Amino acid sequence: MDAHTSSGGGEEETDPPVAMAGAADDAGFLDLAFTQSGFAMSIHDSDLRIVRVNDLMCRRINVSEDELRGRLLTDVLPGPFWRLMEQHVRHVLDTGESVHEEYYRRVPSQTRERNWSVFLFPLKDEEGRTQAVGVGLLDRTEQYRARQRLTMLSEASARIGTTLDVTRTAQELADLVVPRFADLILVDMLEGVLVGDEPGPGPLTGRIALRSVAYRAAFGTEPEARPGGLDLRPEPWPPARCLATGKAVLMSVDDPEVVEATSRNPAWAEAIDRYRLRSVLSVPIRARGVTLGVAAFVRGEAAEPFEQDDVLLGEELTARAAVSIDNARRYTRERTTALALQRSLLPHGLPEQSAVEAATRYLPARSNLGVGGDWFDVIPLSSARVALVVGDVVGHGIRASATMGRLRTAVRTLVDVDPSPDELLTRLDDLVSRFSAEEATGDHDEAEDQVGATCLYAVYDPISRRCTLARAGHPPPALLTPEGSVDFLDLPVGLPLGVGALPYESTEVELPEGSILAFYTDGLVESRDHDPDTGLERLRQALSRRSASLDETCDGVFKAALPDFPVDDAALLIARTNALSEDQYASWELPATPAVVAETRDQVSERLARWGLDEAAYVTELIVSELVTNAIRYASGPIQLRLIRDRTLICEVSDGSSTAPHLRRARLLDEGGRGLLLVAQLTQRWGTRQTPRGKTIWTEQPLTGADFSGILDQFDDLE
Repeated sequence: MDAHTSSGGGEEETDPPVAMAGAADDAGFLDLAFTQSGFAMSIHDSDLRIVRVNDLMCRRINVSEDELRGRLLTDVLPGPFWRLMEQHVRHVLDTGESVHEEYYRRVPSQTRERNWSVFLFPLKDEEGRTQAVGVGLLDRTEQYRARQRLTMLSEASARIGTTLDVTRTAQELADLVVPRFADLILVDMLEGVLVGDEPGPGPLTGRIALRSVAYRAAFGTEPEARPGGLDLRPEPWPPARCLATGKAVLMSVDDPEVVEATSRNPAWAEAIDRYRLRSVLSVPIRARGVTLGVAAFVRGEAAEPFEQDDVLLGEELTARAAVSIDNARRYTRERTTALALQRSLLPHGLPEQSAVEAATRYLPARSNLGVGGDWFDVIPLSSARVALVVGDVVGHGIRASATMGRLRTAVRTLVDVDPSPDELLTRLDDLVSRFSAEEATGDHDEAEDQVGATCLYAVYDPISRRCTLARAGHPPPALLTPEGSVDFLDLPVGLPLGVGALPYESTEVELPEGSILAFYTDGLVESRDHDPDTGLERLRQALSRRSASLDETCDGVFKAALPDFPVDDAALLIARTNALSEDQYASWELPATPAVVAETRDQVSERLARWGLDEAAYVTELIVSELVTNAIRYASGPIQLRLIRDRTLICEVSDGSSTAPHLRRARLLDEGGRGLLLVAQLTQRWGTRQTPRGKTIWTEQPLTGADFSGILDQFDDLE
C-alpha cells in the first residue's frame, strides 16, 4: 500500500498522474471516428477537391480513394446529382452554413434506388474561417420505405372505399398504387361479385371466369382486355394460381409457369416485350373468408423487382380494398333486391280508363344512397272516375320498398269502399302507426323502428270535372291549365302518415278539360345545392313548355327539374283530364213510389236505343228494376238513377240511406233475397259507395249485349 509522507513543516508530497495504458492521442481518436463512422464521409478543400474519403464512401459510390483524392466530384462522377453536390459544397464554403438534404436515387454501386440523408458542414479554423467542407451520407432507405408504406396505407384508408360501387372501389386501389408501388395493376373480379352475389368458399380452380374492372399503367397503354371484358384465366397464369391457393404469388416473367401462360396469351407476351415487364405480384382479394377477385401488380425493367416487404404491403393494401369491395358487393345485392322488389310493386302499365291520360317516370337514387320508397298509382274507380296517388316512404333499402308495397296494396284495398281522400289518408295514418308498433321490438334503436311516409291522393270525376284532393305531408301538385299558366294547388298540408295527430282535409277544385296535373315526390325538386323553392320554380318552367305528348312532358320535367346530384328517388305522375260529353250520360230524379219502376224501365230503353245499345236493353232493365225497387222498399229519398256510356255501361242508383246492401243466399222457399244476387251475376262489376247524402249502388256491364239466358233460366226455375 502506497502512503503519502511529509518532512518537517514542508509541503505535502503528491504522486504524479498515472497515464492510461494503451490510450491513443486525440488525433488517433478522430482518425478512428472518420474511418469507422456509419456515415459515408469525405472532406473537400477550399478548391472543392477531395482531400480525404473513408472506405464506406468509396463503397457507396463504387470508386477507390486513389481515384478520388485531389479531384473534383464531377471529374469522377458525372451527372446532375454530383453537380448539385458540388454546388452545395461551394455554398457551405461561401456562407459557412451547414446544409442538410434528402435524396432518393440509385448510386453507381447500387442496383436499387435508396434514400440518402446528406449532411454538409463547414470545417473552420480558430478564427472561425471556413477552410474545408465535410460531407456525410447516411443510408436511411429502410426508414424511408417504412414511412412510405405507412403513408400509403394511411392514404388507402382515406382514398379507397369512398363509394359503394365495386368497380369504382377497385379503380381507387389502382389509382393509389401506380406509379408509387407498381408500374401496372390489373384488378379482376369474379363476375357474380359485380351483381352482389357471394362466391362459394371453396378454392377456385380450372379456367376461372374473371371480369376486368380496373386498370392503371404508368406507361399509359393498356396491355390486356379493357375493363369490363370477361376473360377465362388458365391455371398456370399467376392470378389464377393465386385464386386457387388463396395466397399471394410473387413471380418473375422469366419463371417457367409465367412463360407457359404468356405463350397462350399473345397480348400479354407483346406487353411484356414492349414494356419490359419483369416482376408480377398477384394478391387475392379476400374479405370475410371469401375470395372476390385478384389484383395483379406488375413492375417493369426500370423498377426494382418485388421483394418480400412488397408482398406484405401489397397484401395489406389489397386487404383494405377488399373490405370496401365486399361492402359494395353487399350493398349492390341489397340495392338490386330492393330495386327488383320496388319495380315489382310499382305499376307495370297504366290501366285503361277515360277520365285522364297519364304518363309516369321513376328514377332510383344514386347507388350509394339506396333505393327509396317512392310510388305512384292510377286506379279506376266507379262511375268513370279515377284515383291518382303518389307517395314517399321515409328511408331507403329493402325495408322502405317493402313498406311502400304494403301502403300501395292498402290504398288499392281501401279504394274498393271508395272513401273520400281525407278519410283514406286517415286510415293510412292508422295503418302506418301499426307498422311502427310492429317494428318496435325493443332490440333496435327507436329511431330505426319508426315508419313514416307522405302521400297525396286525388279523385277526378270526368262528368263534373271536379277533382278532390288531400295530402299528408306531401308536396302540392302543379296544375297546368289549357291556357298555359302553371300554379301549385293550395291544399291543406296535413302531417305525414304515422304521426297520428290532426285530421286531414280535402279540397275540391273544378278543372277545365285538358288541364294537366303533375304529382311528384320531393326527390324531383329538393337538392343540397338549392332550396326547395328553386326546385319548384324549375318544375314550373318545365311544365310551361309545350310538348307533343305527356311522355315528352315527363322527359322535359326530369331533364329540367331533377337535381344534378339527386339525394333521393324521384317519381313523377302527369295526368291530362278528359271530360265526358253531355250525350254520354243521363240522370233521372225518381219519386219513392213503386209505380215509377215501369216508367223508369221505358226511359232506360229509350236512352239505350239512342246510344245504339239495344242489345244491352233487356239486362239493363232488369238491373234498373231491381236497384230502384230496393231503393224504394228499403231506403229513403231522394232517389236518383244515372246511366253512363263509357268503356262500359254504368248504372247508378243513389238514395238517402247510408246502409250498404250485401249479398245473401236465399233459401228455396224464400220469396225474396235473390235480386242483388241476380245483379251480381248479370254485371262485370258492382259495388256501393257512401255519399254525403247517403249511398250509391253502381254496376258495370259490357256495351255489347251478352247471353245471360242460362243465368236467367236458373232464376226462373227458382221462382
